[in-house]
Amino acid sequence: MSWREALRPVRMERVAIVAAVRSLDDVLRIVGRAGVVELSTPPDAPLGEVSKSAVVRGEVAALAGWTPAKVVSELAAQVAPEGGAVVPLARPRDKEAPSLLRSEGLHGNLAPLVDTYGTTPYADLDPTPLAVGAYVLMFGMMFGDVGHGLLLVVAAAGLYRKRPRWLSRFHRAWPFALGAGLASMVFGLLYGDFFGPTGVVPVLWLRPLADPISLLGAALAGGALLLALSYLLGVVNRWREGGWPATLYSPAGVAGAALFFGLGLALLGWYAKLGWPAVLGGVIAAFGVVLAFTGFYAEAGGGVSGTAQGVVRLLDTVVRLGANVASFARLAAFGLTHAAIGAIVWSATTGLWAAVPLVAVAVFLLGNVLALALEGLVAGVQALRLEYYELFSKVFQAEGRPFRPWHLPAAPKEEATSCPCG
Repeated sequence: MSWREALRPVRMERVAIVAAVRSLDDVLRIVGRAGVVELSTPPDAPLGEVSKSAVVRGEVAALAGWTPAKVVSELAAQVAPEGGAVVPLARPRDKEAPSLLRSEGLHGNLAPLVDTYGTTPYADLDPTPLAVGAYVLMFGMMFGDVGHGLLLVVAAAGLYRKRPRWLSRFHRAWPFALGAGLASMVFGLLYGDFFGPTGVVPVLWLRPLADPISLLGAALAGGALLLALSYLLGVVNRWREGGWPATLYSPAGVAGAALFFGLGLALLGWYAKLGWPAVLGGVIAAFGVVLAFTGFYAEAGGGVSGTAQGVVRLLDTVVRLGANVASFARLAAFGLTHAAIGAIVWSATTGLWAAVPLVAVAVFLLGNVLALALEGLVAGVQALRLEYYELFSKVFQAEGRPFRPWHLPAAPKEEATSCPCG
């Protein structure tokens, strides 16, 4: 599979299931047990209902549906002995193909991060790889500790090997645990934390509690970079969804991207006391404002009411953009919280060590268990919140239609025929 294919949902084909009327039920049984064709009937419709929905011309019956392109030839070979055929059809322009993200290998384990938010439109790029990368990066910044990250890596190994057995139900989560653990270890090295400020590892960048302003600046800069990538992906998706009008005028297309990059460049020029970046950024931002207002005005139908709606929506877009960037301050805030808990636990441990070593050990263990559980949960939820509300709102403008193939249960003592869809 090429990298281009990996960035798109599974390619779907519009097909017709064709058979003689007398053998239609036999052909449909094969199709239903394969479970790879979406028909106009509900996915759990009985065979009789599906048969009645067929278009009959003389002695020939046919049903139209969608199926993954790579299973067409295999399905055709399965129905051929019963006199059936799978005929590719032209894709209707007024019907969107259903979406199916790839389910094989590592990609299948990562797909729930996007599926939980919504169905990726068929025309859009599959954002799963970038979404997972952003998620683990944000988690690591909020949960930076080499020791805690190492425990997450060990947990990932247990999930992968399904040991202990009660963890087998969470097996698909092992890539997230591994990625989060490695990111936590990297940021733990940057912060110099190993189960708190124990001095086991050096500080490669800064201690969060000693330099919170630098940490806050890094969080906002990292958030701006992630937003920039989301805007770029959004521009590509708007082009694939609706051509140049949607691309230019959408606040999640060129208009929004120009406003975001223009304001960022203007602020950078102001901060660096350079005139030309500030002026260029202002021009780009103004261009984005004009495009966005034009899109809002046209969508509202023009006139005085269209102007009023355009102004209000434009102000809302600018405010939301600032709020999007500011939301990433929570990366620093929860990173500071995690570091503070580690420092408190370590301070209590060292304070008790001389008098009651056993109590000191208990405090160290219990404190780190609580930090691992509570802060791990908080960091996971907050990273998901930033992913969905700040980043995905730029990537997606509409929800796709999930692929729901019609299927029949396998007959008793009969092995069901299946085709790979992922």
